[in-house]
Amino acid sequence: MSTLTDTRSSLQWTCELPDENATCAFARHLADLLFPGAVIGLIGELGSGKTFLVRALASALGTPDSRFVNSPTFVLIQEYEGRWPIYHFDTYRLKHLRDFVDLGVHEYFRGEGVCLIEWADRVQAVLPEERLEIRIEITGPHSRRLTLTAFGERYVQLVKGLQQTWASFTEQKHTSSAEQAAAEQVFE
Repeated sequence: MSTLTDTRSSLQWTCELPDENATCAFARHLADLLFPGAVIGLIGELGSGKTFLVRALASALGTPDSRFVNSPTFVLIQEYEGRWPIYHFDTYRLKHLRDFVDLGVHEYFRGEGVCLIEWADRVQAVLPEERLEIRIEITGPHSRRLTLTAFGERYVQLVKGLQQTWASFTEQKHTSSAEQAAAEQVFE
């Protein structure tokens, strides 16, 4: 299930991910649409899957071994190799907004890499106007609801493209599952 809400300068889309495999598939679809200089803010409670989504995105962007992708809670930023450099920020332990700015984040935002910011709601005041925000809600032991909000035309187009490819993917997966169930019933 998904919903799409379009306004002049932003777009919001919500989708349901039933399990970790769906989260990885979602990350692959998102990675296919990303571009150098993309900024993605991740918002969600502790344990909602922000770091898991970053790990899946890093893998989809070509990080040689995404097992080494972890939350940079104590170092504030991790850098990974991939199709483009990946800059993974975690603002959970920051006491002051200035501490985030002092990392030189604006240079990262203007760079050629992909910026992924966990706990983005804590530093929203200094994030670029144009960005993608992904709010992650826990809906079950392994299921999540993602609400994507695109700010700026480039991100609006990204979310529209993602919504279309995701709809095709989930429909194809649903059809394949139904066909597999029918085939299994024939062979019983």
